[in-house]
Amino acid sequence: MKDIQKRMPEPELIFDKSRPGRIGCNVPVCETPEVDLAATVGETRTELHLPEIGELDVMRHFVNLSHINYGIETGFYPLGSCTMKYNPRVNEMTAAMPGFAKLHPMQPVETIPGAMDILMGVQEMLVEITGFSEITLQPLAGAHGEMTCLMLIKAYHTSRGEGERNLVVIPNTAHGTNPASAARCGYDVVSIGTNEDGNTDLDDLQKVLDKHGPQIAALMLTNPSTLGLFEPNIERICELVHGVGGQVFCDGANMNAMVGTTRPGDHGFDCMHLNLHKTFSTPHGGGGPGCGAIGLKHHLEPFLPKPVIRRSGTAIVADYDRPQSIGRVSAFYGQFLMEVRAYTYLRAFGKQYMSDISRHAVLNANYVRARIKDVLPPAHERPCMHEVVVTAEKYKKQHGVRALDISKRLIDYGFHPPTNYFPLIVPECLMIEPTETESKETLDSFCDALISICRESEVAPDLLHEAPTSQIVGRLDETMAVKNLDVRWRTGGDVVIDGGPKREFAKGEGLEGVRSDTVPRDS
Repeated sequence: MKDIQKRMPEPELIFDKSRPGRIGCNVPVCETPEVDLAATVGETRTELHLPEIGELDVMRHFVNLSHINYGIETGFYPLGSCTMKYNPRVNEMTAAMPGFAKLHPMQPVETIPGAMDILMGVQEMLVEITGFSEITLQPLAGAHGEMTCLMLIKAYHTSRGEGERNLVVIPNTAHGTNPASAARCGYDVVSIGTNEDGNTDLDDLQKVLDKHGPQIAALMLTNPSTLGLFEPNIERICELVHGVGGQVFCDGANMNAMVGTTRPGDHGFDCMHLNLHKTFSTPHGGGGPGCGAIGLKHHLEPFLPKPVIRRSGTAIVADYDRPQSIGRVSAFYGQFLMEVRAYTYLRAFGKQYMSDISRHAVLNANYVRARIKDVLPPAHERPCMHEVVVTAEKYKKQHGVRALDISKRLIDYGFHPPTNYFPLIVPECLMIEPTETESKETLDSFCDALISICRESEVAPDLLHEAPTSQIVGRLDETMAVKNLDVRWRTGGDVVIDGGPKREFAKGEGLEGVRSDTVPRDS
């Protein structure tokens, strides 16, 4: 049994390594007139408190710090509902081409026909993939795309003299961004339930529609759902909502399960958002920025944010003549270099191989489900889509081990934890999304680790309660950390906190109430 106790060495600050007079690099003799630094900057080098350190030590310092970070290039990233797939390097190569990377956003459209062709190409390929009649790439992120879709829906209802529609129906398994986007657009939210099979409760939906029909603006539905299950009643659901005059929005966060295999536009949806940084392999998170492209049916087209990129004869133009448009939703037209990356990815697969993405993603998730079902049973006994939702409830009841403890212990085994406690309706939930880019060997190693951890929870639960024990940062008092977030490194001396009285801090002393040996030195 794996009992990992050795903690990674704590990194030093670069100032700790500084030595007076040490030179970072040798530079050629200056051929320009010398400048009096004190007269120019107002301070001498010593007063600027710059570290004095050799070039090799600088290189090692920052490379070692980079190894503490976790990313898709360093390990498996099974975060459910996030689709943390590998971003092919060829995408980065095309985005770095000078003709793309050095464009200025204020350049006239007629001077950038190649860039316009890329934008139009991505739009046209996404039209075919989603089954919608229109695509815009202007929204800057997934939630931004959700909000843009709701703005289109609001404009559509207003144009029909039905601006009084003020309710958005959302299942209780929805992403938290759904109700947030609805509220941001001025809507009130009505929640509906999920039945025992993991599907949208049609009886519950019908009751809401019967009671609030004329007030219903839209239904926001994630498909496949956050339970990792495809909604078999999707056509019927769309019919019911359309029957009371509402629109149906598809949260496209889980599009990786459908791309190339089935099209949301054919299911009855009126609009959807897409995460290019999930499904179409542009950088995710801090490596972004993202892109929240949206697709929509023809009846919502007049309200698209402007400009609309479209073909006009043999040219591609930016159309600003949109009298019913909701206006701009970003300063420029989306994140252009994200579209370049997505274009590269889409062309690499092509129509012939596009379905391999979803087929392999679904296969990998069901393989993980089958491997771990005896120790972590799935929330629903049916094939999953691109992600599997399991429950660790029995370990909490029998051994006091929570899903969080299992995830913390996974860090000791070298794996990033999956999503915890979502969806909320599954007790002690773990949501695992392997994506299509991971090998069977990686999935086996991950499943073996989970199986081993579940056995540990039965015979040595304290191992899990104390995990992780092998990292620079151990188990924090999370409540205290949230309430008193303060991770600045102390060098000693008087420090004023939040306008309060001065207090003497020793070097390295961290947050009160949190183990001092777990406070990161660099943040």
